[in-house]
Amino acid sequence: MSTQVEQAPARREVVGYALGSVGTGGFGTLPGLVLAYYLTDTLGVAAGLAGLAVTLPKIWDVVVDPLIGRASDVSARRRGSRRAFLLAGAATLPVCFALLFAVPTSVQGAAAAAWVVAAFLLATTAFSLFQVPYIALPAELAQTPRARTRLVAPRIAVLAVAILAFGAGGPAIRDAAGGGRPGYLAMGVVTALLIGAGMAAAALLTTRPGPRPARDAEAPAGTPSPAGAGYRAGWLALRESAPLRALLTAFVLQALATGAMLAAAQYVATYTLGDESAVTFLFAALVAPALLVMPLARRLADRVGKLRALVAATTVFAVAAALLVPARVAPGPWVYACVALAGVAYAGMQLYPLALLPDVIGDDARRRGAERAGVVAGVWTAGETAGLALGPAVALGVLALTGFTSRTSQAVVEQPGSALWGVVIVFSVLPAVLALLSLVPLARFRLQS
Repeated sequence: MSTQVEQAPARREVVGYALGSVGTGGFGTLPGLVLAYYLTDTLGVAAGLAGLAVTLPKIWDVVVDPLIGRASDVSARRRGSRRAFLLAGAATLPVCFALLFAVPTSVQGAAAAAWVVAAFLLATTAFSLFQVPYIALPAELAQTPRARTRLVAPRIAVLAVAILAFGAGGPAIRDAAGGGRPGYLAMGVVTALLIGAGMAAAALLTTRPGPRPARDAEAPAGTPSPAGAGYRAGWLALRESAPLRALLTAFVLQALATGAMLAAAQYVATYTLGDESAVTFLFAALVAPALLVMPLARRLADRVGKLRALVAATTVFAVAAALLVPARVAPGPWVYACVALAGVAYAGMQLYPLALLPDVIGDDARRRGAERAGVVAGVWTAGETAGLALGPAVALGVLALTGFTSRTSQAVVEQPGSALWGVVIVFSVLPAVLALLSLVPLARFRLQS
């Protein structure tokens, strides 16, 4: 019987892993928060076409993530490090991200949507090069569930700060630069530099080049890895790991919920609260409470277990979202209070799944006798990407069905009452229902200790 020794990650690794969240938080937040609104209310793209524009690149991301996961495992066996992938993403994403908000003034409508799709395709590919191996790192840097939780918790704290900084600061930079296309371009360039810096720090501090023993019995060093191997490996991981299926399904539903809510925030600020800049305060109300309760969220997990804590956080989020329905007929400061309650729950919905995932990877390795952390991370990232992409797409679909009218930044448009109700539904009812649905797979989550 083997004894598992708790070996804490080095301080530089903890710091580096946490700083990686500056990059993941920025890229995960800003497109979901402002890209749909940028398309419909600055570039004049119809809501239905805008939904397609934000979805297509994410579908490609879902396709490529398992391949990157498999390839990063091969790289880790051959070189003893995932650094090459992390650095490739850190170097290429800033340029692609800036291009996303650099649509020329003469381009609008369908042509503008095509520009955004092309730039977003490049950006999501670059992000996957970093994100997939980054998600796999905790299973390698920490050897026990408790050590992994302690590694992930600082990362989630930095993630919350990054989400708040990018979500509130991005629109503020846009508005300070005059709004419209010049404002979005300034926002894109400044935030792209910060994203790249965070990713580079993670790549350099968490990984060391050098050989290490091969750990995957299925694919020793030197074994060729055809493209199809990534998909087969991902499918096998899902088929063979019931805990992974349950946790991933729940996380995708929750990503759908938060993705829809984030996409609707700018519309709520403009068309429900009557102030475009109110999105900064809405976003702060959602994320700032997460910063405050993060230490308590970790203690709650230690006391009642990560799974029970996740169920509790999800339930609170659903209730808080449902309470926002009256905002259509009675908007006011109370909206921020309900959003803040959702933010308290949001902390747990970010922390607990990512703290459970390394446990799932460890359980899978014990059952198989071989590790496939990169494969599992690729599947996880693909699912998360799909959820976060479909959230804004569903939001734009609801707006299209309810008669929302797109505009350029100079135009003034009177929205029909049905569209105004659509904005509130996407911000309240839809996230609440999706969060409650995520409790179903969580009820089936079982993990041997």
